[in-house]
Amino acid sequence: MKKYTYSAKAADNPGKWYLIDAKGAVLGRLATRIASQLRGKHNPMYTPHVDTGDSVVVINAEKIKLTGRKWQQKVYYRHSGYIGGLKEITAGKLLEKRPEDIIRLAVKGMLPKNRLGRKLFKKLKVYAGDTHPHEAQNPETLVL
Repeated sequence: MKKYTYSAKAADNPGKWYLIDAKGAVLGRLATRIASQLRGKHNPMYTPHVDTGDSVVVINAEKIKLTGRKWQQKVYYRHSGYIGGLKEITAGKLLEKRPEDIIRLAVKGMLPKNRLGRKLFKKLKVYAGDTHPHEAQNPETLVL
């Protein structure tokens, strides 16, 4: 008798929506939980090369926590593509300018660096305040 290993298909995943409140959460711990939900690792039919994850809405990104002196010491880099075009910004200044990007960058670093990772990253919605435009999807609240 032959035994087959089950491999999930993209159509097998109904794709739920989850709401996460980032108020008072530590960045790294929050990002790992979000990446796991996007990837679908909580799902019994998890398959590494298939999108079996869910969509995640994060609110209150401006109230995230960092431990230690990371607000001054953690530096984010980007490059314009031109000579001498390396730009840097500390986590504290990034929180003032674009608080959503702190969570986005942390989660993006935890996803695969391929087509699947880019597809999963599009299912992450981050908002600085406590309101979001995804009420129609009826997101379940996810407690950390």
